Amino acid sequence: MWTITENRSWSYLEQTYDWVRDMQDVPQDAIHHGEGNVAIHTQMVLAALQEQPAYQALSPQDKEILWAAALLHDVEKRSTTVTEPDGRITSAGHARKGEGTARQILYREITTPFHIREQITQLVKYHSLPLWLLERRDPLHTIIHASLQVNTQHLALLARADMIGRIAPDTAELLYRIDCFEEYCKEHQCWGTPWPFETAQARMHYLRKGDAAPGYVPYEAPAVQVVIMSGLPGAGKDTYVKKHYQQPDWEIISLDNIRSQMKISPADKSGTGRVVQAAKEQARVYLRNKRSFVWNATNTTHQMREQLIALCMQYDAGVTVVYVEVPYKELFRQNGNREATVPYNVMQKLINKLEIPDLTEAHEVIYHVR
Repeated sequence: MWTITENRSWSYLEQTYDWVRDMQDVPQDAIHHGEGNVAIHTQMVLAALQEQPAYQALSPQDKEILWAAALLHDVEKRSTTVTEPDGRITSAGHARKGEGTARQILYREITTPFHIREQITQLVKYHSLPLWLLERRDPLHTIIHASLQVNTQHLALLARADMIGRIAPDTAELLYRIDCFEEYCKEHQCWGTPWPFETAQARMHYLRKGDAAPGYVPYEAPAVQVVIMSGLPGAGKDTYVKKHYQQPDWEIISLDNIRSQMKISPADKSGTGRVVQAAKEQARVYLRNKRSFVWNATNTTHQMREQLIALCMQYDAGVTVVYVEVPYKELFRQNGNREATVPYNVMQKLINKLEIPDLTEAHEVIYHVR
Protein backbone atom coordinates (compact mmCIF):
# COMPACT_ATOMS: atom_id res chain seq x y z
CA MET A 1 0.00 0.00 0.00
CA TRP A 2 1.29 3.46 -0.92
CA THR A 3 1.73 6.13 1.73
CA ILE A 4 3.24 9.59 1.40
CA THR A 5 5.20 8.99 4.63
CA GLU A 6 5.46 6.36 7.34
CA ASN A 7 6.43 8.98 9.91
CA ARG A 8 3.60 11.49 10.40
CA SER A 9 5.12 13.58 13.17
CA TRP A 10 5.12 17.25 12.20
CA SER A 11 8.74 17.72 13.26
CA TYR A 12 9.79 14.90 10.90
CA LEU A 13 7.75 16.35 8.03
CA GLU A 14 9.30 19.80 8.54
CA GLN A 15 12.82 18.37 8.65
CA THR A 16 12.26 16.20 5.57
CA TYR A 17 10.26 18.41 3.18
CA ASP A 18 10.97 22.05 2.41
CA TRP A 19 7.37 22.54 1.25
CA VAL A 20 6.15 21.55 4.73
CA ARG A 21 8.78 23.73 6.37
CA ASP A 22 7.62 26.73 4.31
CA MET A 23 4.11 26.53 5.83
CA GLN A 24 5.17 28.04 9.15
CA ASP A 25 6.20 31.27 7.38
CA VAL A 26 2.90 31.77 5.53
CA PRO A 27 0.40 34.01 7.38
CA GLN A 28 -3.38 33.75 6.98
CA ASP A 29 -6.20 36.22 7.38
CA ALA A 30 -7.06 36.54 11.06
CA ILE A 31 -10.82 36.63 10.41
CA HIS A 32 -10.96 33.32 8.51
CA HIS A 33 -7.96 31.69 10.18
CA GLY A 34 -7.75 32.75 13.79
CA GLU A 35 -5.54 29.73 14.48
CA GLY A 36 -2.55 31.35 12.75
CA ASN A 37 -0.25 30.30 9.94
CA VAL A 38 -0.62 27.57 7.29
CA ALA A 39 1.42 25.05 9.33
CA ILE A 40 -0.98 25.30 12.29
CA HIS A 41 -4.01 25.14 9.98
CA THR A 42 -2.71 22.10 8.09
CA GLN A 43 -2.09 20.18 11.33
CA MET A 44 -5.64 21.00 12.48
CA VAL A 45 -7.04 19.85 9.12
CA LEU A 46 -5.19 16.52 9.36
CA ALA A 47 -6.57 15.98 12.86
CA ALA A 48 -10.12 16.95 11.81
CA LEU A 49 -9.97 14.62 8.81
CA GLN A 50 -9.03 11.59 10.88
CA GLU A 51 -11.83 12.25 13.38
CA GLN A 52 -14.59 12.02 10.76
CA PRO A 53 -16.50 8.70 10.84
CA ALA A 54 -16.78 8.75 7.03
CA TYR A 55 -12.97 8.92 6.82
CA GLN A 56 -12.57 6.08 9.29
CA ALA A 57 -14.87 3.93 7.13
CA LEU A 58 -12.68 4.30 4.03
CA SER A 59 -10.31 1.63 2.74
CA PRO A 60 -6.73 1.92 4.03
CA GLN A 61 -5.50 3.15 0.63
CA ASP A 62 -8.22 5.80 0.31
CA LYS A 63 -7.31 7.03 3.80
CA GLU A 64 -3.71 7.49 2.68
CA ILE A 65 -4.82 9.37 -0.44
CA LEU A 66 -6.99 11.78 1.54
CA TRP A 67 -4.36 12.27 4.24
CA ALA A 68 -1.80 13.21 1.59
CA ALA A 69 -4.28 15.58 -0.08
CA ALA A 70 -4.94 17.27 3.26
CA LEU A 71 -1.21 17.67 3.86
CA LEU A 72 -0.78 19.23 0.41
CA HIS A 73 -4.04 21.16 0.02
CA ASP A 74 -2.56 24.58 0.90
CA VAL A 75 0.99 23.91 -0.30
CA GLU A 76 0.96 26.91 -2.66
CA LYS A 77 -0.30 29.51 -0.24
CA ARG A 78 3.44 30.14 0.10
CA SER A 79 3.57 31.64 -3.42
CA THR A 80 0.08 33.16 -3.70
CA THR A 81 -0.40 34.85 -0.32
CA VAL A 82 -0.50 38.66 -0.43
CA THR A 83 -1.42 41.39 2.05
CA GLU A 84 -4.02 43.70 0.50
CA PRO A 85 -3.96 47.50 0.99
CA ASP A 86 -6.68 47.19 3.63
CA GLY A 87 -4.55 44.72 5.60
CA ARG A 88 -6.51 41.61 4.69
CA ILE A 89 -4.52 38.52 3.64
CA THR A 90 -5.57 36.58 0.53
CA SER A 91 -4.19 33.63 -1.45
CA ALA A 92 -6.14 33.61 -4.71
CA GLY A 93 -5.25 30.76 -7.06
CA HIS A 94 -3.47 28.63 -4.46
CA ALA A 95 -5.57 25.53 -5.17
CA ARG A 96 -4.92 25.52 -8.92
CA LYS A 97 -1.21 26.20 -8.45
CA GLY A 98 -1.11 23.64 -5.66
CA GLU A 99 -2.34 20.97 -8.09
CA GLY A 100 0.79 21.40 -10.20
CA THR A 101 3.11 21.49 -7.19
CA ALA A 102 1.55 18.36 -5.71
CA ARG A 103 2.08 16.58 -9.05
CA GLN A 104 5.74 17.65 -9.18
CA ILE A 105 6.37 16.54 -5.59
CA LEU A 106 4.74 13.15 -6.16
CA TYR A 107 6.58 12.65 -9.46
CA ARG A 108 10.03 14.01 -8.64
CA GLU A 109 10.44 13.52 -4.87
CA ILE A 110 8.07 10.87 -3.57
CA THR A 111 7.55 7.87 -5.84
CA THR A 112 3.78 7.62 -6.25
CA PRO A 113 1.68 5.38 -8.51
CA PHE A 114 0.13 7.44 -11.29
CA HIS A 115 -3.54 6.79 -10.44
CA ILE A 116 -2.94 7.67 -6.76
CA ARG A 117 -0.95 10.78 -7.60
CA GLU A 118 -3.68 12.10 -9.86
CA GLN A 119 -6.42 11.50 -7.27
CA ILE A 120 -4.39 13.61 -4.82
CA THR A 121 -3.71 16.41 -7.29
CA GLN A 122 -7.38 16.72 -8.20
CA LEU A 123 -8.41 16.85 -4.54
CA VAL A 124 -5.92 19.69 -4.06
CA LYS A 125 -7.21 21.48 -7.16
CA TYR A 126 -10.90 21.25 -6.23
CA HIS A 127 -10.72 21.39 -2.43
CA SER A 128 -12.73 24.63 -2.17
CA LEU A 129 -15.40 23.70 -4.76
CA PRO A 130 -17.93 22.35 -2.18
CA LEU A 131 -18.06 25.81 -0.60
CA TRP A 132 -18.93 27.68 -3.80
CA LEU A 133 -20.64 25.20 -6.12
CA LEU A 134 -24.17 26.58 -5.75
CA GLU A 135 -22.93 30.12 -6.40
CA ARG A 136 -21.61 29.18 -9.84
CA ARG A 137 -23.53 30.35 -12.90
CA ASP A 138 -24.19 26.74 -13.94
CA PRO A 139 -23.65 24.48 -10.92
CA LEU A 140 -24.84 21.36 -12.76
CA HIS A 141 -22.30 21.77 -15.54
CA THR A 142 -19.62 22.57 -12.95
CA ILE A 143 -20.24 19.46 -10.86
CA ILE A 144 -20.58 17.14 -13.86
CA HIS A 145 -17.27 18.48 -15.19
CA ALA A 146 -15.61 18.07 -11.78
CA SER A 147 -17.05 14.57 -11.24
CA LEU A 148 -15.11 13.36 -14.29
CA GLN A 149 -11.86 14.34 -12.54
CA VAL A 150 -12.32 13.94 -8.79
CA ASN A 151 -14.20 11.75 -6.30
CA THR A 152 -16.80 14.18 -4.92
CA GLN A 153 -17.38 12.09 -1.79
CA HIS A 154 -13.69 12.33 -0.90
CA LEU A 155 -13.77 16.01 -1.85
CA ALA A 156 -16.53 16.71 0.68
CA LEU A 157 -14.53 14.93 3.40
CA LEU A 158 -11.49 17.09 2.68
CA ALA A 159 -13.59 20.27 2.55
CA ARG A 160 -15.20 19.47 5.93
CA ALA A 161 -11.79 18.88 7.50
CA ASP A 162 -10.59 22.16 5.97
CA MET A 163 -13.45 24.05 7.60
CA ILE A 164 -13.25 22.30 10.98
CA GLY A 165 -9.48 22.73 11.04
CA ARG A 166 -9.56 26.49 11.56
CA ILE A 167 -10.89 29.14 13.93
CA ALA A 168 -13.48 31.40 12.25
CA PRO A 169 -16.97 32.81 12.86
CA ASP A 170 -18.46 31.34 9.65
CA THR A 171 -17.59 27.66 10.18
CA ALA A 172 -21.20 26.54 10.72
CA GLU A 173 -22.37 28.35 7.57
CA LEU A 174 -19.64 26.81 5.43
CA LEU A 175 -20.26 23.31 6.80
CA TYR A 176 -23.90 23.78 5.79
CA ARG A 177 -22.73 24.63 2.27
CA ILE A 178 -20.79 21.37 2.18
CA ASP A 179 -23.96 19.52 3.28
CA CYS A 180 -25.77 21.20 0.36
CA PHE A 181 -22.94 20.16 -1.97
CA GLU A 182 -23.37 16.56 -0.86
CA GLU A 183 -27.13 16.60 -1.45
CA TYR A 184 -26.71 18.27 -4.84
CA CYS A 185 -24.20 15.61 -5.91
CA LYS A 186 -26.52 12.83 -4.78
CA GLU A 187 -29.49 14.40 -6.56
CA HIS A 188 -27.52 14.69 -9.80
CA GLN A 189 -25.81 11.26 -9.81
CA CYS A 190 -22.36 12.68 -9.08
CA TRP A 191 -21.78 11.50 -5.50
CA GLY A 192 -18.47 9.66 -5.48
CA THR A 193 -18.83 8.72 -9.13
CA PRO A 194 -18.58 10.41 -12.55
CA TRP A 195 -21.86 11.53 -14.12
CA PRO A 196 -23.09 8.48 -16.12
CA PHE A 197 -22.99 9.61 -19.74
CA GLU A 198 -24.44 6.99 -22.07
CA THR A 199 -21.71 7.43 -24.69
CA ALA A 200 -18.44 9.30 -25.17
CA GLN A 201 -20.14 11.30 -27.92
CA ALA A 202 -22.85 12.35 -25.43
CA ARG A 203 -20.19 13.45 -22.92
CA MET A 204 -18.29 15.55 -25.43
CA HIS A 205 -21.49 17.08 -26.81
CA TYR A 206 -22.61 18.16 -23.33
CA LEU A 207 -19.23 19.53 -22.25
CA ARG A 208 -18.80 21.56 -25.44
CA LYS A 209 -22.39 22.74 -26.01
CA GLY A 210 -23.41 25.05 -23.20
CA ASP A 211 -27.13 24.66 -23.88
CA ALA A 212 -27.17 20.84 -24.11
CA ALA A 213 -28.89 18.61 -21.55
CA PRO A 214 -26.55 16.05 -19.94
CA GLY A 215 -28.85 13.18 -20.87
CA TYR A 216 -28.97 14.01 -24.59
CA VAL A 217 -27.39 11.33 -26.80
CA PRO A 218 -26.35 12.47 -30.29
CA TYR A 219 -26.55 9.74 -32.89
CA GLU A 220 -24.03 11.07 -35.40
CA ALA A 221 -20.92 8.87 -35.45
CA PRO A 222 -17.52 10.58 -35.70
CA ALA A 223 -16.51 11.11 -39.33
CA VAL A 224 -12.82 10.37 -38.73
CA GLN A 225 -10.60 9.18 -35.86
CA VAL A 226 -7.69 11.21 -34.48
CA VAL A 227 -5.15 10.18 -31.85
CA ILE A 228 -3.31 12.95 -30.00
CA MET A 229 -0.20 11.79 -28.18
CA SER A 230 0.71 13.48 -24.90
CA GLY A 231 3.78 13.07 -22.72
CA LEU A 232 7.14 14.50 -21.79
CA PRO A 233 10.11 14.11 -24.17
CA GLY A 234 11.64 10.67 -23.70
CA ALA A 235 8.51 9.13 -22.21
CA GLY A 236 8.10 6.71 -25.12
CA LYS A 237 5.54 8.29 -27.43
CA ASP A 238 7.40 7.28 -30.61
CA THR A 239 7.63 3.67 -29.44
CA TYR A 240 3.91 3.64 -28.64
CA VAL A 241 3.01 5.05 -32.06
CA LYS A 242 5.21 2.52 -33.87
CA LYS A 243 3.64 -0.35 -31.94
CA HIS A 244 -0.02 0.67 -32.28
CA TYR A 245 -0.40 2.94 -35.32
CA GLN A 246 2.36 2.09 -37.80
CA GLN A 247 -0.11 0.67 -40.31
CA PRO A 248 -1.58 1.72 -43.69
CA ASP A 249 -4.89 3.10 -42.38
CA TRP A 250 -3.17 5.62 -40.06
CA GLU A 251 -1.26 8.74 -41.09
CA ILE A 252 1.42 10.06 -38.71
CA ILE A 253 2.10 13.74 -38.02
CA SER A 254 5.33 13.97 -36.03
CA LEU A 255 6.42 17.39 -34.82
CA ASP A 256 9.92 16.04 -34.17
CA ASN A 257 10.19 14.92 -37.79
CA ILE A 258 8.86 18.25 -39.10
CA ARG A 259 11.26 20.13 -36.78
CA SER A 260 14.15 18.02 -38.06
CA GLN A 261 13.16 18.59 -41.70
CA MET A 262 12.94 22.34 -41.08
CA LYS A 263 16.25 22.30 -39.10
CA ILE A 264 14.64 23.97 -36.06
CA SER A 265 15.97 23.39 -32.52
CA PRO A 266 13.53 22.26 -29.76
CA ALA A 267 14.65 25.33 -27.76
CA ASP A 268 13.73 27.73 -30.60
CA LYS A 269 10.33 29.10 -29.52
CA SER A 270 9.68 31.14 -32.66
CA GLY A 271 10.64 28.16 -34.79
CA THR A 272 8.31 25.89 -32.85
CA GLY A 273 5.40 28.06 -33.99
CA ARG A 274 6.32 27.42 -37.62
CA VAL A 275 6.56 23.69 -36.94
CA VAL A 276 3.08 23.62 -35.38
CA GLN A 277 1.54 25.57 -38.25
CA ALA A 278 3.04 23.16 -40.78
CA ALA A 279 1.66 20.24 -38.77
CA LYS A 280 -1.80 21.83 -38.59
CA GLU A 281 -1.88 22.22 -42.36
CA GLN A 282 -1.16 18.50 -42.70
CA ALA A 283 -3.92 17.77 -40.16
CA ARG A 284 -6.49 19.83 -42.08
CA VAL A 285 -5.73 17.89 -45.26
CA TYR A 286 -6.26 14.56 -43.48
CA LEU A 287 -9.45 15.80 -41.76
CA ARG A 288 -10.96 17.03 -45.02
CA ASN A 289 -10.15 13.71 -46.68
CA LYS A 290 -11.46 11.67 -43.71
CA ARG A 291 -8.03 10.11 -43.13
CA SER A 292 -7.39 8.96 -39.56
CA PHE A 293 -4.11 10.23 -38.15
CA VAL A 294 -1.89 10.40 -35.09
CA TRP A 295 -0.55 13.77 -33.91
CA ASN A 296 2.72 12.87 -32.22
CA ALA A 297 4.06 15.64 -29.98
CA THR A 298 4.43 16.46 -26.29
CA ASN A 299 1.04 18.20 -25.81
CA THR A 300 1.75 18.44 -22.09
CA THR A 301 -0.76 21.19 -21.24
CA HIS A 302 -4.51 21.46 -21.57
CA GLN A 303 -4.13 24.55 -23.78
CA MET A 304 -1.86 22.73 -26.25
CA ARG A 305 -4.27 19.81 -26.53
CA GLU A 306 -7.38 21.98 -26.68
CA GLN A 307 -6.15 23.84 -29.77
CA LEU A 308 -5.81 20.53 -31.59
CA ILE A 309 -8.99 18.95 -30.25
CA ALA A 310 -11.06 22.01 -31.18
CA LEU A 311 -9.62 21.89 -34.70
CA CYS A 312 -10.40 18.17 -35.04
CA MET A 313 -13.92 18.49 -33.70
CA GLN A 314 -14.72 21.15 -36.30
CA TYR A 315 -14.46 18.22 -38.73
CA ASP A 316 -16.59 15.90 -36.52
CA ALA A 317 -13.59 13.80 -35.49
CA GLY A 318 -13.58 11.28 -32.69
CA VAL A 319 -10.56 12.19 -30.54
CA THR A 320 -8.46 9.87 -28.38
CA VAL A 321 -5.66 11.26 -26.24
CA VAL A 322 -2.90 8.79 -25.36
CA TYR A 323 -0.82 9.92 -22.38
CA VAL A 324 2.56 8.22 -21.95
CA GLU A 325 4.63 8.40 -18.76
CA VAL A 326 7.71 6.75 -17.25
CA PRO A 327 9.32 7.32 -13.81
CA TYR A 328 11.30 10.53 -13.34
CA LYS A 329 14.79 8.99 -13.48
CA GLU A 330 13.87 6.77 -16.41
CA LEU A 331 12.56 9.82 -18.27
CA PHE A 332 15.98 11.49 -18.25
CA ARG A 333 17.76 8.27 -19.21
CA GLN A 334 15.44 7.81 -22.20
CA ASN A 335 15.71 11.48 -23.17
CA GLY A 336 19.50 11.12 -23.18
CA ASN A 337 19.21 8.22 -25.62
CA ARG A 338 17.10 10.18 -28.09
CA GLU A 339 18.57 11.49 -31.32
CA ALA A 340 17.27 14.99 -30.52
CA THR A 341 17.94 15.31 -26.79
CA VAL A 342 15.89 17.99 -25.04
CA PRO A 343 18.04 20.21 -22.75
CA TYR A 344 17.73 19.59 -18.98
CA ASN A 345 16.36 23.05 -18.19
CA VAL A 346 13.73 22.72 -20.94
CA MET A 347 12.70 19.33 -19.51
CA GLN A 348 12.30 20.80 -16.02
CA LYS A 349 10.10 23.61 -17.37
CA LEU A 350 7.91 21.05 -19.15
CA ILE A 351 7.56 19.02 -15.94
CA ASN A 352 6.64 22.17 -14.01
CA LYS A 353 3.80 22.91 -16.45
CA LEU A 354 2.62 19.32 -16.99
CA GLU A 355 -1.18 18.89 -17.00
CA ILE A 356 -2.56 15.36 -17.31
CA PRO A 357 -5.35 14.81 -19.88
CA ASP A 358 -8.72 13.55 -18.66
CA LEU A 359 -12.22 12.70 -19.91
CA THR A 360 -13.31 16.35 -19.99
CA GLU A 361 -11.01 16.81 -23.01
CA ALA A 362 -11.57 13.95 -25.45
CA HIS A 363 -13.84 11.05 -26.37
CA GLU A 364 -11.30 8.63 -24.90
CA VAL A 365 -8.15 8.99 -22.82
CA ILE A 366 -5.63 6.14 -22.65
CA TYR A 367 -2.95 6.16 -19.93
CA HIS A 368 0.16 4.20 -20.87
CA VAL A 369 2.11 4.56 -17.63
CA ARG A 370 5.12 2.57 -16.50
